[in-house]
Amino acid sequence: MEPSVSVVIRAKDEGESIGRTLDLLARQSREHEVVLVDSGSTDATVEIARGRGVEVIEIPAKDFTYGGALNTGCAAASGEILVALSAHAFPTDSDWLERIAAVLADEQVACVCGQQFGPDGRVLGEAIRQDAALAWERPDWGYSNAAGAFPRGLWREYEFRADLPATEDKEWALHWLDRGYLCVLGPEYLVEHDHSKDGLFDQYRRARREWRGLAMMGFGEHYPARQMVHEWWTDQDSYRSPSRARLSHRRAARLLGRYAGLRGS
Repeated sequence: MEPSVSVVIRAKDEGESIGRTLDLLARQSREHEVVLVDSGSTDATVEIARGRGVEVIEIPAKDFTYGGALNTGCAAASGEILVALSAHAFPTDSDWLERIAAVLADEQVACVCGQQFGPDGRVLGEAIRQDAALAWERPDWGYSNAAGAFPRGLWREYEFRADLPATEDKEWALHWLDRGYLCVLGPEYLVEHDHSKDGLFDQYRRARREWRGLAMMGFGEHYPARQMVHEWWTDQDSYRSPSRARLSHRRAARLLGRYAGLRGS
């Protein structure tokens, strides 16, 4: 008998996206329940979700943290496999949930999520099984709760840290990788979820939040301005050429966000 699956969605003012996300989930071949944790929406997010028969848990906006909200949803969910999904993350076909849940049949796997690029910035052709050594080498690359799955049993033993401003997913995965588990990341588990075209301030703010979280985990405490400039000039990242990387205003905003996040500003 297949393990039961619960999808946990964190949302605030996602009225433009949540209907599409829930409709795509309703078409999934794998049976599942959906729990939505709303943190003070002022639009129609809650009404849209309840209109589709989804259980909604409402928490005050002032109490929201990424890890705390996800823990609230996981506690209310009943599935043996828990799937964290962004309110604006769209499964690309009806078997996405089946594919991502099936990976957890391997008891050595703690979590799984979609990933387009490898830790070296190159496009992935197949899934990578990330271990602790790779996670410590590239702590900013790895598991994401934007669209990822993990066993309920492991979450019960160790919940997501509610004190982190972000990177609760990276910290949780690293906890289990350090104990011999693996994280599977690959293109076959991707959803449509893209922040690369967001505005400059959003790019800066997201990077600052994530690198602040990584600093709280003990990574990247020293990032002087000269290193930031050196990285901007020499690192191609996932761009097609160094010149494209240097000319990207959004990439510059992300680097500045990293600088600010690691300085705690």
